[in-house]
Amino acid sequence: MDSAVPPGEASTGPDASVTPPAEPADPAESAESAESPGPAEIDVTEIAPETAAEDAPPAQTPPGAGSQAKPRPPEWARKLRRRRLRKRILIWGSASLAVLLVTVAVGGYALLRHFNGNIQQDDITGLLGHQPVDLHPQAENILVIGSDSRAGLSAAYGTGLVTDQSDTLMIIHIPADRQWAEVMSIPRDSWVNIPSCTMGNGQMSAPTQFKINEAFAIGNLYGNHTELGVACTVKTIEQDTGIFIDHFVVVNFTGFEAMVAALNGVPECNPTPINDPLSGLHLSAGYHMLTPAEALGYVRARYTLGDGSDLERIVRQQAFMSSLIDRVKSELLNPLAIYRFLDAATRSLTIDSQLGGIKGLYDLGESLRSLPSDKIAFFTLPNFPRGDVVPGDTANVLWTQPEDNAIFATFRNDVPASSSLFATQPAKKGAVAEGLTVSTPHEVTSASPSASPTATPVAIQARTANQNICAG
Repeated sequence: MDSAVPPGEASTGPDASVTPPAEPADPAESAESAESPGPAEIDVTEIAPETAAEDAPPAQTPPGAGSQAKPRPPEWARKLRRRRLRKRILIWGSASLAVLLVTVAVGGYALLRHFNGNIQQDDITGLLGHQPVDLHPQAENILVIGSDSRAGLSAAYGTGLVTDQSDTLMIIHIPADRQWAEVMSIPRDSWVNIPSCTMGNGQMSAPTQFKINEAFAIGNLYGNHTELGVACTVKTIEQDTGIFIDHFVVVNFTGFEAMVAALNGVPECNPTPINDPLSGLHLSAGYHMLTPAEALGYVRARYTLGDGSDLERIVRQQAFMSSLIDRVKSELLNPLAIYRFLDAATRSLTIDSQLGGIKGLYDLGESLRSLPSDKIAFFTLPNFPRGDVVPGDTANVLWTQPEDNAIFATFRNDVPASSSLFATQPAKKGAVAEGLTVSTPHEVTSASPSASPTATPVAIQARTANQNICAG
């Protein structure tokens, strides 16, 4: 005989099939026993309990289960759930960020290896022979050479070269305290003494007097060996100036246009109109955003602009360098542009192996990152026409003395030659502090044929990187 089971008591028989009605849950107990949902079981009421409770349709009460609805959790329980949710989101977010950082780190390392592989690195220490004493090892003198191979360029930029030549020649002086910097341009038509150098056929050239860019060409004879051209140029500069060259950077102009293209152009200002039929460069006076082809014409054009001298081109090159640096800084938040720029730039570079590849270049840049543009000075080595001494020579220049020897002394002694542009620098023992007015005996007398026809001091014409050439 079957017996009825009282309400609220479970049946213990084998055929029990009646489920007792659930008792109302204790809100506090529910909150304490809540567990984090698994990846595939996120309860909508846990994500937004108020919204879920208000928007959900009325629940259908099962027959025999009574009419009492599940009570809404109190405010403190809902806050507890939200805190737990935020904690889980933070955990998930932190894990995702960690994965992202690892990916970037691995990718960054791969990029560094890629850029480093682009750079040609040469060791020329065995080709230099006797070098000047490095009086300030923490300071750096970096020789920058613009390679004039014209490979890959149109005939508008000249033809007939059988060796690479140095179209641009600069010495960047970076002081030990990294508080300022100077970029000294040396006219490529400077008439100097060139020492005996190793050539591509293994023989030594005879010492000679010629324009300074011939040194790069001599080393490149018999096969275009960039390292030999650089070694001969370094030997020439060290012998004629007494400046110890710490590092060198050769920039091949074949990659120049790609660098400008990566930045979507470089801004420029020219105070007078430019019309160069050879390169096809035609610019009105004023500001322009130069295309890659226009930028190359701007830094290379010479004979049809101004007086046709290399000196006016140097001014344009210095101004373009300032604009290029500013343009790169303005694109730092554009990773694609920076990647393309660095890829093009590194493919165009040859540096000394002692500089340390891409890491060495990065470390050098980091040491100068906080240097304001008004603490970087550009100037051209004072000179005068060689025709004043050798009638008929209208193409070459001689270095003005004694002013230039005094400038060389400032580079050796780690003080600014253009000190009038900077705040007062602390004097260093034995240093020539004012390279343009000193008339004391020179520590190193240049062997170059650069006797000045006048003893009148020549003022240095320098500009800082933040000064626009259109401003005068």
